[in-house]
Amino acid sequence: MNTPASQAKPRLTTSAMIASIAAEGQRVKAAPFGKALVELARDRTDIVGLTADLGKYTDLHLFAHAYPERFFQMGMAEQLLMAAAGGMAKEGFVPFATTYAVFGTRRAYDFIHQVIAEENLNVKICCALPGLTTGYGPSHQATEDLAMMRGIPGLTIVDPCDALDLEQAVPQIAAHAGPVYMRLARGNVPLVLDEYDYKFELGKVKLLRGGSDVLIISSGFMTMRALEAAAQLKTDAVDVAVLHVPTIKPLDEASILDEVKRSGRLVVVAENHSVIGGLGEAIASVLLRSGVSPTYRQIALPDAFLDAGALPTLHDRYGISTDAVCRRIKEWLR
Repeated sequence: MNTPASQAKPRLTTSAMIASIAAEGQRVKAAPFGKALVELARDRTDIVGLTADLGKYTDLHLFAHAYPERFFQMGMAEQLLMAAAGGMAKEGFVPFATTYAVFGTRRAYDFIHQVIAEENLNVKICCALPGLTTGYGPSHQATEDLAMMRGIPGLTIVDPCDALDLEQAVPQIAAHAGPVYMRLARGNVPLVLDEYDYKFELGKVKLLRGGSDVLIISSGFMTMRALEAAAQLKTDAVDVAVLHVPTIKPLDEASILDEVKRSGRLVVVAENHSVIGGLGEAIASVLLRSGVSPTYRQIALPDAFLDAGALPTLHDRYGISTDAVCRRIKEWLR
């Protein structure tokens, strides 16, 4: 039977492979990272910007336009990007180095590990397209970046949710002494956390809403999904709390344990990352070491090379869309 045209879903075009994660009609802010860095650098002449041929696609082009004398285009050479950033940090600068997460982690891992982290250099690595935020297949999907970077001693890791998170994170990671890896949302970035009296604090989690049935612990844009799921599940009389974890390392273990211990709720960790080695396993380790044993589940990407395609389709296929999150939680509650 043919589906009536009025009920058929709109055909997704190639642009949906790289579309903003913002839903149609959702509030957004354009280039929050680039704008925040430009603002910060106005008074911080030690801040420099470097990129590996991806200034436009990491929003660093705004910095390049504002401060051309402090901008360095390194070309498609991620190892050189990290090595140069380390050298500049040794000279007293605070380099912000941008590229795609797949290139910054997979191609330049040894340079981050040996040149930057081992010497505790003050380099801020800001990488776009983390997790499943592009439909261009495994070559561009950094589904294992957190697992890789969590293993580097002394590296602070930040996974912002939205434009507000990014704007507030930039000056704080700049003020932090030592290397930082931050997952970067670019272009038109959703704006959601301003409705929750939210303020980013490096190293701290934030309880965005309370709930008696389920506690979702989330990072990155999955906090946005968690809030959307909580609103949907409320119509089914399911009360959902959402705990946002913008700093993956060091993890705010005490606050997470305090919230998990509050009641006999189902605890769900939701992340835009492989089920292997990310926030879910980090929290599971904390709970096990602390002798805390709630009913525990993970919403994460599978341990697999993911398909190429339109982002909305892939998010639903791999269980990180709002509807998919709701379906999984209702199944677990049964």
